[in-house]
Formats: sequence, structure tokens, C-alpha cells
Amino acid sequence: MRTASREFTLHRARTLDAAVRILVDQPGTIPLAGCTDVYVALQFGQQPGKHYLDLTPLASLKRITLDGDVLVMGALATYTELQRSRLVRARLPMLVEAAALVGGAQIQNRGTLGGNIANASPAGDTLPVLAAVDATVVLHGPGGERRVPLTSYYTGYRASVRLETELITAIEVGPVTGRQWFRKVGTRAAQAISKVVFAGVRAAEPRLALGSVAPTVVRLTRTEQALARGAGLDAALEALTGDITPIDDLRSSADYRRSVSANLVRQFWEETA
Repeated sequence: MRTASREFTLHRARTLDAAVRILVDQPGTIPLAGCTDVYVALQFGQQPGKHYLDLTPLASLKRITLDGDVLVMGALATYTELQRSRLVRARLPMLVEAAALVGGAQIQNRGTLGGNIANASPAGDTLPVLAAVDATVVLHGPGGERRVPLTSYYTGYRASVRLETELITAIEVGPVTGRQWFRKVGTRAAQAISKVVFAGVRAAEPRLALGSVAPTVVRLTRTEQALARGAGLDAALEALTGDITPIDDLRSSADYRRSVSANLVRQFWEETA
């Protein structure tokens, strides 16, 4: 096993504005939250960057609150904190389920919701949940604050609209009407990267999302439309083939992912009837 031995610079900011100034002054700086992905890369001899920004002193980004009817989850809220939050448990139970299946206790204590979004892996366990509930990503940069729907946030594999000088500060979710349903399929029941991960909301206008079946997390818009107009489950599953573009990789095959995706949509629709 290779280990990192190269030198790098670690910056630390006490305020959000100070953090943004570091990103502006040091182009290419990588923000660190729980560091559960970057540290692994460093341990294996990779060097994602030469400058890193420790965000852990920014306590304001760890809060989980309500702003009117909107659930506001700070980007530094950990998976453990999501599971324990009374607000999240009451309003977004499928996010609690997803957080409970991210790695083991150590990862859940360190990993953050904002980090899962920023890492931009299509296998991120929380991403289908956030996509299915039309979550909004709050970004803060030199020009101030802006909001981007999660469904518009990713531009490709591990790529997003976030600028290098911006930080994810929060994730906002409005009231969710309908029955929530979440499933993760991996090699093991836990501590495994998703082969397929699904989240859905059963309502008059159903909302469904899948991870690990395309370069980014995807909303199943064709499938949703078929279900909403009452076309039947078979028609919806046919529409599903146009929503996903799975590939063969080390964890699974495209055919397996297509089959599992169809099974999950079917199970979701039958169990939430």
C-alpha cells in the first residue's frame, strides 16, 4: 500500500467570509469537511491538491433548523447528526435511512451531507433522497449567496456548477407530501458502495430518483410521468429504460443495474400503494 509523503498546506478559517477569501487567494484549494474521501486518497499516495481548507471551525454550517416551512440542513451536519435530528426524522425519514447506511459508525460520525454532495459520486447514498424531494443546494462565494436545485447541480461525472471560489453552506428542503421510500443495494447490507440506490415519494405526482445508474444521480422523469398519468407499472418500467444509462464496472454490470432498478421501482410502487 502506498502512503502519502508529499507536503501540502492546510488552511483554517474561523468565519465563512474568511474561508471564501482563502479560496479566492489560493486557486485550487480543496475544502475539507469530514475528510472521509480526501484522506483515503492521500493515504494511497494520491494528491488531490496542494492546498486544503479545513471547514470544521465553521459551527454555523453544522446546524439543522427550520426556516418557516423549509428544513435547512447545514453542509457540515454529519450522518450521525442527521439520524439524531428530531426535525430530519419527522420531515425526511428516508434521509435518516440513507444516513444510517453510509459506511460504519466512524464514517457516519465524520462524513457530512455537504461532503456527499461535493464529492459528486453518482453512488452517493443521500443524493437520490435529495433529488426526489427537490432539495436546493445553497452556495456562498465572493458574490454572495445563490441557490441551485440539486437536480440542476451536477453537470457530469463528478462535475457540478459550484465554482472553485464557492462553498456549499446548506441544503434546503420544503415540505414533502406523500409516502417516502428508500432502498440501497450493495455487496453487503452496510459498509459497501451502492450498486444501485433508490429514493421515491408516492404522491399524486410521484418523484423517483436513482443513483449508480448514470454519470450523476438522476430523477426518473419519464417513469414519473407514466405513473402520474396512470399508464400502469409495465409502461412505467418501459419508460425507465430511457431514464438510466448504467455501465459495467468493478462493482456491477449494466444488465444487473437495469434489472435491480426495475425491481426497485416495482417494489416502491407496490409497497406504497
